[in-house]
Parts: sequence; C-alpha cells; structure tokens
Amino acid sequence: MTGNKFNELVDILRKLRVECPWDKEQTNDSIKAATLEETYEVIEAIDEKNFNELKGELGDLLLHIVFHSVIAEEEKHFTINEVIDGIKEKLIRRHPHVFGDVKVNGNKDITRNWEKIKLEEGRNSVVEGVPKNLPGLQRAARLQEKASKVGFDWENKEDVWAKVIEEIEEMHEMEREGNIEGFEKEMGDVFFALINYSRFVGINPENALRKTNDKFIKRFQYIEQKLNEQNKCITESSLEEMDKYWEESKKLFK
Repeated sequence: MTGNKFNELVDILRKLRVECPWDKEQTNDSIKAATLEETYEVIEAIDEKNFNELKGELGDLLLHIVFHSVIAEEEKHFTINEVIDGIKEKLIRRHPHVFGDVKVNGNKDITRNWEKIKLEEGRNSVVEGVPKNLPGLQRAARLQEKASKVGFDWENKEDVWAKVIEEIEEMHEMEREGNIEGFEKEMGDVFFALINYSRFVGINPENALRKTNDKFIKRFQYIEQKLNEQNKCITESSLEEMDKYWEESKKLFK
C-alpha cells in the first residue's frame, strides 16, 4: 500500500516536470534553498508538538527528496530507486548488531562501530562529513559529538565546566589588552566550550538557543503591545518604560 502511494508521488513529479512550465525549469540548485526551508519547518512543527502540522511538513520535505531525485534521474545521474537502495544498504551495513552477528554492550559500542564502519567506507577522518553550511552552533556540536563517539571526550562535567571558565577568562584578558583579533578567537573558544558542556550534560545547544530566541521574541512583543495600548511608539519610548514591561513579560514567558 505504502509502496503504491510512493510510486504515485514519483509519477506526479515526473508528470509535472513535463507539463508544468515552472516545475520544468527547476534544477537541484534552484530548489535547494526551499529544501532547507522545508527542513526548518519540520523542526518548528516538532518544537511546537503540532503533529498535524508535522504531517504536512514531512510531506513537503518528502516532495523535495523526490523532486531532487527526479531531476537527477532526467540528467542520468541516479534514479529514485538507487537513492532507496543506497540508504537501505547503508542502514544494514551500519547496524551489524541488528542485521549481523556483532555483539554490543550499549549505545557507546553502537556509535563507536558506526564511526569505524564509516572510516572503512572511505572516510579519511571521523570529523569528515559534517556539512560546512551547517549553522556554526550546530556544526560545533556535531564535531564534538563525532569525536566523543571514538572516545575523545572529557571524563566528568566538572572538568568541562572548568574549561568554560578558563576560556571566559582568556577572552576577558584579550579584551583588556585591546587585542580584537585575539578577543574574537577566544570568544569562539568560549562558544565552543559552552556547546561542549551542553552536549556533555545532554542538552542540544541549537534547541536551547532556539527556545531562548522564541522567548525573547514573545517578551519583546509584549513590550510593543503594552506601549501600543498607550498609543506610544517603541522608538520614542524610554529604556525605563521598556524595562518595566520587560520585567512584566518575564513573569508571563519563562
């Protein structure tokens, strides 16, 4: 049943590529930004626990996967069947504890085997393959995660936190010296150390920052709302007025 529905979707995309002028003009490059946007919309639906929205957004993302594959098929690069075969083979190959006779004692063994298998597949480095275009915060977390999978990690969170404090002190020292270039490098080290600590204690830093961004928006919009109720423009309001409503908003949006 599912296979038939999937084939129908592929056929629809192939028909659109022939009969719809807009779809016909698209390339993998022209739709890549929209693919990224659809991915973020999936994440937003998950964050909001809106499963009806998630259902629709996953459909949009699936559309892009098929769209990219159909375009590649037309250009003789690969087919949608090759995409499916590739991921099936990869999943089986990278789960020898499920589809083979490898014994594991927990998730650490599983992730270590995963990275070992990827190196056997031709990777030159454990940290190879983390996309350069990922947001810096997310990329740092992925790099640290990959290194930790092969045992390159701290032993306890106290040492990780001590590293955060050390990097903050080094950043302040560069600022006191007026060394802007050094200050920038040390600030990057502070971010990297904080991301490492969040990973170590089981917090996804990208999720944490996204939630803080959303909270800031709600609190700031509350300020705007209260000023609008008084027929005041925020650009003409004092910091004291804004701070008053900011403190109120903190009780409403935590």
